[in-house]
Amino acid sequence: MTRGGWKAKTLAAAFCLVWAFPVYWMVNTAFKPRSEIFTSTPLFWPRHPTLGNFTTALSQKQFLTNLGNSVIVVAATVIISIVLGIFAAAALFRFRFRGRRVLMVVILAVQMLPATALLIPMFVMFNSLDMLGTFAALVLAYVATVLPFSIWVMRGFFLMIPAEIEEAAHIDGASSWRTLISVLFPLVAPGVIATGIFSFIAAWNDYLIAYTFMQDESRYTLPVWLASFTNPHTGTDYGSQMAASVIFAIPVIIFFLAIQRNLVAGMSAGAVKG
Repeated sequence: MTRGGWKAKTLAAAFCLVWAFPVYWMVNTAFKPRSEIFTSTPLFWPRHPTLGNFTTALSQKQFLTNLGNSVIVVAATVIISIVLGIFAAAALFRFRFRGRRVLMVVILAVQMLPATALLIPMFVMFNSLDMLGTFAALVLAYVATVLPFSIWVMRGFFLMIPAEIEEAAHIDGASSWRTLISVLFPLVAPGVIATGIFSFIAAWNDYLIAYTFMQDESRYTLPVWLASFTNPHTGTDYGSQMAASVIFAIPVIIFFLAIQRNLVAGMSAGAVKG
C-alpha cells in the first residue's frame, strides 16, 4: 500500500472514531450507576455495570403506549410515502405533460426546505381542519416531509430503465398497470428500499412535529417519551435517559440490518435485468 493510501485510511479511521464516540458514550452511560456518571474524572468504562437504568426506562410511564404510537405512525408513513412516491415518479418518468419540468423543480425546492419551515403552516392548516392531536395529522405531516425525497430518488431509478423493456411488455400484451407492477416495480426495488429507510428514520426520530401536534401524553411517540426523563425538581436522570436512547435506537439498527441485504440483492438484480 502506498504512503498516500495509509494516510487516507488513517484519516478515515479518525473520522470513524469521532463519529462513533458519542454512540459509545451513550451506551457507556446507560450501564453506569448514578455515582459513576457524575464524577470529576470521566470514566470510559463502568466499574460496576448495572441494568437498573434499563429497568427504570422500561418501567417509565406511557412507554408501551408511546411505543405502539410510534409503530403505527411510522408504518403508515413508510407505506404511504412509498406508494405515492412510486406513482408520482412513474408519472414523471412515463408521461410528457405541460408543466412537468416546473413540477420537478418545485419538488426539488420543497425537498430543500427544512421540516421546521413547514411546521407553522402545517400546524395552522391541521388546526383549521380540527385534526391536531390525531395520528392522521402526524402521518400526513411526515409524508409531506419525506415525499419529495421519495419521488426524486425513485424517478432516478425509473430513468435508468431502458425504454425497450417497457415496449417489450406492451408488445407482449401487458397493460400499463401490469407493466408498472410486474416489470418496472422489481427494477426500482432498490429505490423503494432506500426511500423506505429514509421515511422510517425520519418518522421514527422526529420530536418537534410530534410534540407540537400531539396534545395528549397518551398519543406521544417515543422521541417525546425520551424527554420525560427530565424533571424540573430532580433534574435529568442521565443514566435512564441514555438507556432509553439505546432502546430507542435498537429498532432502527434492526430495520437497517434487515433491509441492507435486500438492498444489495435488489441493486444486483436491477443491474442484471437492466
